[in-house]
Amino acid sequence: MSTTVETVSAAARTAPAAVIVAIDGPSGTGKSSTSKAVAAQLGLSYLDTGAQYRAITWWMLNNGIDVHDAAEVATAAAKPVIVSGTDPTGPTITVDGEDASGPIRTQEVTSKVSAVSAVPEVRTLITELQRSIAAGAERGIVVEGRDIGTTVLPDADIKIFLTASPEARAARRSGEVKGSDLAATKEALIKRDAADSGRKASPLAKADDAVEVDTTELTLQQVIECVVTLVGEKQAAK
Repeated sequence: MSTTVETVSAAARTAPAAVIVAIDGPSGTGKSSTSKAVAAQLGLSYLDTGAQYRAITWWMLNNGIDVHDAAEVATAAAKPVIVSGTDPTGPTITVDGEDASGPIRTQEVTSKVSAVSAVPEVRTLITELQRSIAAGAERGIVVEGRDIGTTVLPDADIKIFLTASPEARAARRSGEVKGSDLAATKEALIKRDAADSGRKASPLAKADDAVEVDTTELTLQQVIECVVTLVGEKQAAK
């Protein structure tokens, strides 16, 4: 019996401490690619909070809700059931049991998500969902979004804020969508930044204790290595 106890104790001492990692920043900074890769490399769960706001926006559009009518959006917000899978190698999202991973990435949803996500009742519901998912991640989790370090998980073990120049972000976004116009993409990103940063409910902002990483001149692999190092240092210190 004592041998078993010693073995378990040794394993507990050498196992990495579970950590909650908050990665925030505007679109096109590499949040999703970095977050998924870091979570996979460190054996952590992963949550794309932006996908949840896209999912509820998609549901609103499909159900005839005027997304520019805050009162109508607030009344309907609790109706859809959103479920997020947290495997970084194959994250999933369903709405009322239907796979929404493809439909939520359409341009229509992209153009409407800021309006829906600005409604306080929507943010309250989605924030509660995000907190419950993070709390249930036994091995730890990487949560990406725009208000994770400031509002959703203010006590996260480590907070990282990714930035990049508008030009670099637009180039990355354009590269993801065939035939997209670089100038129009840049304009759309700047408009989204203004909407997300200016909203009253949980605006896009860098937490005071977040580590800022400018990805403009970095490759994706360099960003991943930087974040993995930061998380590893936090785990070692726990």
